[in-house]
Amino acid sequence: MIRACSATPLRAMSLAFGLILAAAPALAAATGGDTATVLSPLAQARAEIDAGRYPQALRLLAAIVRDDPRNADALNLMGFANRKMKRFGEAARWYDAALKVDPRHVGALEYQGELFVELGQMDRARQNLLVLKSVCGTCAEYRDLAEAITAGGNS
Repeated sequence: MIRACSATPLRAMSLAFGLILAAAPALAAATGGDTATVLSPLAQARAEIDAGRYPQALRLLAAIVRDDPRNADALNLMGFANRKMKRFGEAARWYDAALKVDPRHVGALEYQGELFVELGQMDRARQNLLVLKSVCGTCAEYRDLAEAITAGGNS
């Protein structure tokens, strides 16, 4: 027999207060509070990338990949940070790893395509664009890669 919960008003208030406390870090992040302690390691790595601090991002990402070698987002960002540091061979290796885990990872498809543009491998970049089209239509990643291909073809 299932019995209804007989929570007292005091217990209900205690539970509600606990939920509020649990949500406080997210609330702080959403309202511009100190987010250093509430960002996930992947979000911290993205923040380092956004700030152009690629070596710091790589350190954070390496720890993520060590703990979760199939984290396609982290693998993709390892490729991105290496590409921005002009380590093209390393970037290629990480993009390949991300796409092995998730062949439809739109970020890895875009960034790998941009690597191909930087290397002058326009046919390979266009192939990534076709795959993106089949995966996500004309999503932002598709448009960004198409723009890079157009710009790369004119240089």
